Amino acid sequence: MYSHNGDNFFVVDGHLHFWDASPANWVTGQEQYAKGWIECFHAYMGLGPAETHWPLEKFQKYSEDDFVKDVFEDGYVDVGIFQSTYLKEWYRDGFNTLEKNAELVEKYPDRLIANGRWDPREGEAGLKQLEEDAKRYNLQGVKLYTAEWYQGSRGWSLKSPESQRFLEKCQELGIKNIHVHKGPTIWPLDKDAFDVSDVDYVATNFPALNFIVEHVGLPRIEDFCFMATQEPNVYAGLAVVIGGLMHARPRFFAKVMGELLFWVGEDKMLWASDYAIWEPRWQVEGFVDWTSPDDAEFSDYPRLDTNGKKKILGLNAAKLYGIDVPEEFQIPDEAGEPAAREDAQLVDSA
Repeated sequence: MYSHNGDNFFVVDGHLHFWDASPANWVTGQEQYAKGWIECFHAYMGLGPAETHWPLEKFQKYSEDDFVKDVFEDGYVDVGIFQSTYLKEWYRDGFNTLEKNAELVEKYPDRLIANGRWDPREGEAGLKQLEEDAKRYNLQGVKLYTAEWYQGSRGWSLKSPESQRFLEKCQELGIKNIHVHKGPTIWPLDKDAFDVSDVDYVATNFPALNFIVEHVGLPRIEDFCFMATQEPNVYAGLAVVIGGLMHARPRFFAKVMGELLFWVGEDKMLWASDYAIWEPRWQVEGFVDWTSPDDAEFSDYPRLDTNGKKKILGLNAAKLYGIDVPEEFQIPDEAGEPAAREDAQLVDSA
């Protein structure tokens, strides 16, 4: 919970990790990629305030105590959602797996949710694993990494027939929240494999599923916005938008937020810290204090009020995941329903 000027914010962090990128976990013969990946992640941390930067050794493998302090004790997070990323081509036991995340969920069952993952290139074995994971961990969501390397392949598309089978299986299993990484690349992955252009295809084909586009397609923000405004079941995951831009690139941050508010709307935007790339505390505090610049360059963007910030910081994600929110954190009915699928009110906002 975060309180500011008499307003209470229920905080749901939609994109958390508990990773192990230490040298002991590097695959023999793939050390250059395992090392380069985590060093690229570490460089992104430099976009946050200087006092929040970690040494590389800690960044490679932080402790459970670090996580609890940064996320729950200092970070205001009421509920956090782990997004699994395996990368077993480079990390022997996986980079950030469902199994390891679930160990923390068992310790903090009221504070954490663990999402699974799938890769269509794994075929029947992958479908079987998804079924087993869904049953064992009661999955509500998955994280998809379309640029992940696998047995010589350097990416896959949501449009492929194999992907359709996995999405059909998600529907069958009741896994409604499909988080897809579509944003900045991390070395050595290929930027083109993160292109957002395949999302509208599956969003149209699977209207009962929610597609949360993590990192909003950056740097392709216009492509994402024009697609998301026509697809009612596409949501904007703000990991990187706030952590990567609010401090280091404030005017570009205001532009990206303005485009998202105009085209997508505050009901379909979900905050996420992307921990441990960035810590939650400064993001929550900074976002609650944030206002769009007053000069003419930003005059045609909607203004974000306190109720909108409450939706983005937690109420929208809570709606998608069925998280109970205490009455004191709710917003008035006239402020609109969180996570509503209606398009942004473009004419009223302009």
